[in-house]
Amino acid sequence: MLIPCIDLQDGQAVQLVHGRKRELAVADVFGLLRKFKRYPWLHVIDLDAAMGKGQNDELVRELCASARKDFGMKVRVGGGIRTVSRAEKIAGWGASQVIVGSAAFRKGKVNSGFLRRLANKVRRKQIIIALDTAGGNITIHGWRTRIALQAEKVMTQLEPFCVGFLCTDVDREGTMTGANLEWFRRLRSATPHPIIAAGGIKTRREIAALEKMGMDAAVGMAMYKNRLR
Repeated sequence: MLIPCIDLQDGQAVQLVHGRKRELAVADVFGLLRKFKRYPWLHVIDLDAAMGKGQNDELVRELCASARKDFGMKVRVGGGIRTVSRAEKIAGWGASQVIVGSAAFRKGKVNSGFLRRLANKVRRKQIIIALDTAGGNITIHGWRTRIALQAEKVMTQLEPFCVGFLCTDVDREGTMTGANLEWFRRLRSATPHPIIAAGGIKTRREIAALEKMGMDAAVGMAMYKNRLR
């Protein structure tokens, strides 16, 4: 299944290359929502919150409400969700699932204490853990910090706290150079949990290949540039 993405920065929907260089920006965020309305799921990522540069709370809340009420879409929200209270707040906006990344790790290890508290307050079926990877290692804090852990090595440890994983290949994010299917196959063999693949995806054929593995595909740049036919 293809999942469109709306990444927010400074009140606009943006697409970044490697999470750093802004490639494009769209001011009409709700125009994008209408464009994506035929899809059952939507990803909304607050990049400002992820990078510790403010928040787009009002916009995220409105997107959740409109997607659900006007188009019957389910929304996953991520970006800067580093406390249990923050996760509860966003779930209260109508987000079907919250995506937790940086807070799942502490001092280079799985932050089991936080994840346990989170799962006690937010239903496990509402929790997705982001395993964003650059140079082979998990990266956190808006893709600015790498830790000495590999996604496929920690999935078993994380499974009790979530319903699935969002796995982004940061090395290919925003490049439209093609999905790293070999890496996604390794991830698939590491866990029975659902996996949402992201990073570099540019063709329907790749989305079909991921679906054959049992993975959904979160797509940004290729959709914004109308490369998927």
